[in-house]
Amino acid sequence: MFKGSMPALITPFKNGAVDKQAFQDFVEWQIAEGSHGLVPCGTTGESPTLSHDEHKMVVELCIEVAAGRVPVIAGAGSNSTDEAIDLARHAKGAGADGILVVAPYYNKPSQEGLFRHYEAISDAVEIPMIVYNIPPRSIVDILPATMARIAGLANVVGVKDATMDLARPLRERNLIGPDWCMLSGEDGTAIPYLAQGGVGCISVTANVAPKLCSMMHEAWQQGAMERVRQLNESLMPLHDAIFCEPSPAPVKYGASLLGRASDEVRLPLVKATDAARARVKDAMKALDLI
Repeated sequence: MFKGSMPALITPFKNGAVDKQAFQDFVEWQIAEGSHGLVPCGTTGESPTLSHDEHKMVVELCIEVAAGRVPVIAGAGSNSTDEAIDLARHAKGAGADGILVVAPYYNKPSQEGLFRHYEAISDAVEIPMIVYNIPPRSIVDILPATMARIAGLANVVGVKDATMDLARPLRERNLIGPDWCMLSGEDGTAIPYLAQGGVGCISVTANVAPKLCSMMHEAWQQGAMERVRQLNESLMPLHDAIFCEPSPAPVKYGASLLGRASDEVRLPLVKATDAARARVKDAMKALDLI
């Protein structure tokens, strides 16, 4: 169900509020450009600073526009298990095709605590779940043995892996089996991750280069390795530019250059600096995006 290039969608703001029209127009553009799925209300969507009502509204807006044309994996993570269950229930009720649940951050649960967190969500809501493992942001790392336990839960179908450990997908695949849906969560290593058994990427870069990202994944699926190499190399400067300062400030600036959204972010994030803006603009010009 989940494969290819799936943008971790930005949430456009206008004068501090969610810009509903800009967001829905952005979702429509993403589909038109060939994105294979949509992921609202993740880290790139600034979920930590969305209110619960805003979070649920953004998920609903995305599903409304997608209208079943591509799958929607709604962000439903929290460092409170009860809150994650509430967001998961809402996502199912709104018609999401799956949920993305990040490892609980700040609390620093044990491996047993991590398992029980996902067990509680799986038991509470019958919807395909992607486990999001991102130690640099959540502090905790879901180790392969724990991931294998979690994979045995009824509704868990795969992982978004942002560990940047390229041995990890092979270890997980050996423990869990070939049906484990492995998605990269890091643009710069997405192709090596595919080579280790992955099937797609939940991408930040796809917010501003959706067609190039989707073309790269389609070339991979077709076995056109020289085309994959060319696209991967050409996109690398953009990946670097987009992550030169705390995300999503640089990618929101990139979206503003395309006229797709403002570059507003919510505190404690701040807008991209002039130096970051120059890097993003240069990288986008090099790819003829602007």
